[in-house]
Amino acid sequence: MKFSSAISFLLVGTAAAFAPAPVSQRSSSALFMAEEGEIKPLRIGTRGSPLALAQAYETRRRLIENFPELEADGAIEICVMKTQGDMILDKSLMELGGKGLFTKELDTALLGDEVDICVHSMKDVPTWLPEGTVLPCNLPREDTNDAFITANGEIKKIADLPDNSVIGTASLRRQAQILAQNPTLKCVNFRGNVQTRLRKLDDGVVDATLLAIAGLKRMEMQDCATAVLDWDEMLPAVAQGAIGIQCRSDDERSLKYIDALNHMDTHICVNCERAFLEALDGNCKTPIAGQARIVDGKILFRGLIAMPDGSVKYETEKTGAIEDAVKIGKEAGEELKAQAGDKFFEMMVEMSPQQVLGQLTK
Repeated sequence: MKFSSAISFLLVGTAAAFAPAPVSQRSSSALFMAEEGEIKPLRIGTRGSPLALAQAYETRRRLIENFPELEADGAIEICVMKTQGDMILDKSLMELGGKGLFTKELDTALLGDEVDICVHSMKDVPTWLPEGTVLPCNLPREDTNDAFITANGEIKKIADLPDNSVIGTASLRRQAQILAQNPTLKCVNFRGNVQTRLRKLDDGVVDATLLAIAGLKRMEMQDCATAVLDWDEMLPAVAQGAIGIQCRSDDERSLKYIDALNHMDTHICVNCERAFLEALDGNCKTPIAGQARIVDGKILFRGLIAMPDGSVKYETEKTGAIEDAVKIGKEAGEELKAQAGDKFFEMMVEMSPQQVLGQLTK
């Protein structure tokens, strides 16, 4: 099978690469000494999927590069936890209640002092953060585009799929843009980690699927992609390809560490995109796409909202000074909100999951 070897290699590699270093009961570094004299490790909270673990260990690597004392045994602890979104895979995100499903348990652990920092895929993070927490750090961003993956590897564009082809995706954003190109295509709810989705594709459950190329690259699985779609064919999700690190707002120690990791260009673009999403009051019922990039010292932003069936689509492009990034994102969201009108958003709220999705779970 086409993807079986890549999946098996990833799973074996994951076990070795992500195995935690042994924890020592003593450390010579004063940075990790609690009042009682025991080691006080920097505890990193993360989900347990291979992609989430790859991002947590990428964070660990960068921390050690910037603070060599963190290489000591027991200096960093990876704390894996399951979120509700990880445990319930037979329903769409919309039916379950939104993206906070991938962050609530991590938020609770952070506020309960069970972890010191949380590593997130930024596109899973709601535009609001729990009181007492901040998200001041984004690591350098990966390629933000979507990968298009077909079972035979021959069809490289959505427009070239035969009529009535079945595409696996849990994303309304992707569904709307797919159906806008060809309304005969059928999108089926397709959840689970990257390995699960590729296995389903390999088994012939669907004809094609889409995944963020960033996640495939972070797991060294980019060769699974048939093609990488540009913005004109598939505008990515807000904050796609970005890793964010959250901590308690009064935790000076954690703030010192993660401030050193922040990649400012990524942080600026992500804040622009999230301002766009916040202005639209975006949720998992509304197909929304938004991307910013810095070109020649200016912010370039593109945004889109659509009906789930792709029949109606509103788009905007804006450019401006980097220091106005948040303002540009907010104004773009307000512009599309005005274009679409109240009725558009009322329809989104009133629609049942079945009406919005028109999907079967595979």
